[in-house]
Amino acid sequence: MSSRMVDNTVTSSATPASLLNDSSSSPLTIIQDNTLSSDPIFLQTKLCQTITGLFVWAALFLTCTQIYHHLRWYTNPAEQRWIVRILFIVPIYATHSWVSLLFFNSESYYVYFFTIRDCYEAFVIYNFLSLCYEYLGGESNIMSEIREKPIRSSCLYGTCCLSGKTYTIGFLRFCKQATLQFCLVKPIMAFIIIFLQAFGHYRDGDWSPDGGYLYITIIYNISVSLALYGLFSFYVATRDLLTPYEPVLKFFTVKSVIFLSFWQGVGLAILEKAEVISPIIDSNGTRTSGTVSAGYQNFLICIEMFVAAVSLRYAFPYRIYAHGCITDSRGRSVTMQSISSSLKETMNPKDIMTDAIHNFHPQYQQYTQYSSNVISRQPYESL
Repeated sequence: MSSRMVDNTVTSSATPASLLNDSSSSPLTIIQDNTLSSDPIFLQTKLCQTITGLFVWAALFLTCTQIYHHLRWYTNPAEQRWIVRILFIVPIYATHSWVSLLFFNSESYYVYFFTIRDCYEAFVIYNFLSLCYEYLGGESNIMSEIREKPIRSSCLYGTCCLSGKTYTIGFLRFCKQATLQFCLVKPIMAFIIIFLQAFGHYRDGDWSPDGGYLYITIIYNISVSLALYGLFSFYVATRDLLTPYEPVLKFFTVKSVIFLSFWQGVGLAILEKAEVISPIIDSNGTRTSGTVSAGYQNFLICIEMFVAAVSLRYAFPYRIYAHGCITDSRGRSVTMQSISSSLKETMNPKDIMTDAIHNFHPQYQQYTQYSSNVISRQPYESL
């Protein structure tokens, strides 16, 4: 009996490295090793959840009040429909990231939250381009302004191969298709991730050729880069026309939320793969891929959404729609619909389906979806 007590004493005082290398360790050794490897990291602490929660709730307050005011002063549905849809990206991103941190140890929950966010972020890209179209009076008005205008050859703008070319209706069609394909690829890839996850073939940050993360990331990069190029090309072609609408802040904010956050996540996954970010070792001694990098991505997004909420507040002010509006004795807009009906109209996705059919139809001709008799509108003044 005394010899067994001595053996256990020696085992329990061994270093963690010797325990990991000792294949003949006793059950006591395994329990102790699990205890050492399960120390919580910052992302698992209440402090992390509290800090991110404060930023998230502040972002939700700013954005939800802004959405409420747009719906209350819903005097220009043609523009405000797109704006409200864009604003919803902050509550969806912020809530998704914070809840993912709350369920940090439940990777299956994270995948479902990620799917919801992915589907909506693709929707936002389409809405932003459609808003720019609306600002400029529709496809026909834009084409009348830029038709036969020479395309500036520039490596910076990605037009170095278009020297001598001019803007045509095909150019506008390409810009729409570039954003619409992102709206199709994102949701499809999101559901494929769920399918692969269910069969154990997908893990965030796992760059193995046997897993799905590598191939999903490649497809995402191609799709997101094409969408970004389409948006940027449209901006270069119409920036003079969009100048009265202060497009720089709008473009920068929306692009940052969608594209920079995506590449930020890829960068963090690479850092974890390079062991700059230490992975978590689970109870079986297995190194979990991508869990920590995804956690830091969610932590950063929670903070960044507060910055985005402030930026969007200045980029899409509601006062320009309430200014000069006729009100009743209670200060309410006489012409506004109820907030619930306005919200229902705003979130109806029927227009994106119609536009997708229009732009991808094989018999697409040089016609426009918008009436050529659109009455020109004076650009608003920034308040």
